[in-house]
Amino acid sequence: MQKNIAVVGLGYVGLPLAVAFGKKQNIIGFDINDQRIKELKEGLDRTEEVEREDLESSSIEFTSSSSKLGEANFIIVSVPTPITENKQPDLTPLVKASETIGKNLSKGTIVVYESTVYPGATEEECVPVLEATSQLKCGKDFFVGYSPERINPGDKEHTFTTITKVVSGQNEEVLNTIAEVYASVVEAGVHKASSIKVAEAAKVIENTQRDLNISLMNELAVIFEKLNIDTAEVLEAAGTKWNFLNFSPGLVGGHCIGVDPYYLTYKAQKVGHHPEVILAGRKTNDNVGNFIATSLVKKMIQKNMPIQGSTVTILGFTFKDNVPDLRNTKVIDIVRELEEFGVNIQVTDAYADSGEAYKEYRINLINYEELQPSDAVIFAVPHQAYLEKGWSMFDQLLKHGKGIVYDVKSKLDKKECAASISLMRL
Repeated sequence: MQKNIAVVGLGYVGLPLAVAFGKKQNIIGFDINDQRIKELKEGLDRTEEVEREDLESSSIEFTSSSSKLGEANFIIVSVPTPITENKQPDLTPLVKASETIGKNLSKGTIVVYESTVYPGATEEECVPVLEATSQLKCGKDFFVGYSPERINPGDKEHTFTTITKVVSGQNEEVLNTIAEVYASVVEAGVHKASSIKVAEAAKVIENTQRDLNISLMNELAVIFEKLNIDTAEVLEAAGTKWNFLNFSPGLVGGHCIGVDPYYLTYKAQKVGHHPEVILAGRKTNDNVGNFIATSLVKKMIQKNMPIQGSTVTILGFTFKDNVPDLRNTKVIDIVRELEEFGVNIQVTDAYADSGEAYKEYRINLINYEELQPSDAVIFAVPHQAYLEKGWSMFDQLLKHGKGIVYDVKSKLDKKECAASISLMRL
């Protein structure tokens, strides 16, 4: 039997999901952001995850009216799960979404959570809220499941329909129903987890594993700089071994890799285990921005360049290349550290929204064409727009085409670097 589907939260995760279902049937797309709803109705997705044609060809009733959720009997929750300033899970969006759903919950409805949480959160945190606000009993009047999101912003190859979907439910009947619903749109198929906690744990370790691998590369980069060895060249050489894992150093931000491990460490500490390895990796990755800034300052001192009053241009401000997503960008760490040294900073980005950058970080983004020549350039985010310009862009970005270029992700060809430029790489 076809389900009446509603998607709660229409961001980077929820919108692609809603569009996939909306191409098969009529669904409800709910978000508390009225401006977001207005834009989606006009065919505009500011996250750039969904094309206008796909939006227009999907049968989605976009709404900010929570009462519409009462018409659904299969509700998918895809709201953000950030962390606090103290690196603790912030379940506020998830709890508020659960309250909204509970107030409009119909008997027999299945609620599936996709937001990243620690093992146990769906049943321990969300279910009580649903029950309290709906006055219904979970397992009798309504049911829950968990299906972790695997959206990779900016990735046009690994999309919602082409990534295997992990699904789970509170009992076998609910699990089979959830699997059937997702299988109707996910071409890659579904994997049935044995329990909700298993599915929650699977999600949180996916990004924890990536975080730890990247942290190793970042620590190696620190070591190799002290040894005056080029990290990119070391990785290129080591990569010729068949089982060497292809990871590279870099800034680890965004809403997943830089956040999810804290959900697992929080739960681990709750049950009496101190997760030393995971937290060590997090500490290493959280310090990369400061390391880049201080390394640049040291290089400037070595070259007898003034620090206070000097100008440094930062290319790219989003958390990763070719997306407008500014959530938890670690480029801000570079900016703040350089400001401590009295350096004048000018930041530009080919994708980011200037209003959002100022609202979230008090950063005034400068249009690329309006940048003033600087003493050094940190190529922080390798957007395609910059890569297409290549080395020639530094003729204008640097004073007289001379100075320091810090290529954080080693995307520029080292062999083509002009003699007048001192190249640094993480």
